[in-house]
Amino acid sequence: MEQRMIAFDVETPNSRNDRISAIGLCEIQDGEITRKFYTLVNPETHFDPFHVALTGITPELVQGKPTFDVLWLLLEPLFQGSLLVAHNATFDLSVLGKCLAAYGIVWESQVPYACTCRMSRRCFPDLVNHKLNTVSAFLGLDLHHHHAGSDALACGEIFLACLRTGLRPAAFRRRFDLTTLKTCR
Repeated sequence: MEQRMIAFDVETPNSRNDRISAIGLCEIQDGEITRKFYTLVNPETHFDPFHVALTGITPELVQGKPTFDVLWLLLEPLFQGSLLVAHNATFDLSVLGKCLAAYGIVWESQVPYACTCRMSRRCFPDLVNHKLNTVSAFLGLDLHHHHAGSDALACGEIFLACLRTGLRPAAFRRRFDLTTLKTCR
């Protein structure tokens, strides 16, 4: 198993998906969740009504919250060298890549990741679908959907549940190019 995995989830303020209005993560080491983190983020951009309705995050809520470039000083040491884990991971990773570019932050061009949606399809094939809320309900997880902290924790718990079935994470390990916003072949 990887030394450290970071299960994470982001919420966005609008359909451009190049800014983050909230981020949640949980650190997984030695088969258990060792740290949880959540914060609202000031995206320094407009909010679409759809996203406000979906997440409950408004421009007023993010006033005085850290901007991504400031927050990145805390996140980067956690993300560096970790296997990044997300549910429908290419969405969260593409938002991360776009956000890094929007702030002119140069980081890794490619990062290792695993997708718990893909993992859950293998482990729990009889579910009607493999959306985060469906898999969470099946596993009996408490989920406040579209709250980045809750979604990240559920993602981490799903990852661990898949490992308990005997699934090997190496089979689901991929690399994501943060510049082209695609999984590497």
